[in-house]
Amino acid sequence: MAASHIFKVQFVREGKVWEIYARKVSHGGLFGFIEVEDFVFGERSTVVVDPGEEKVKAEFAGVKRTWLPLHAVLRIDEVKKTGVSKITAYEGGNVSAFPVPMVPGPDPGGRRT
Repeated sequence: MAASHIFKVQFVREGKVWEIYARKVSHGGLFGFIEVEDFVFGERSTVVVDPGEEKVKAEFAGVKRTWLPLHAVLRIDEVKKTGVSKITAYEGGNVSAFPVPMVPGPDPGGRRT
């Protein structure tokens, strides 16, 4: 039986770090975006409900797939099991990446597209 893949995706949105779990992550068809689909949330085996995970779950309720801007993605890890989806404060300090334009290079014929 083939192992099922689970990916932990961390990205920045509205000054906070979001952590979600999904079964499928790819570069997708949109240039400059990461495609994430088949979200995985923790099982409700106990009465205790995590409000952080509930907020993430509500944000992605009814979403089949989402595209995250490449510059917002901090990290993508393949993990053995699902953790708790959460939103945490961004501890990045006052240093940010310099924006770099992402334009395709010249085609093999030497012309710009």
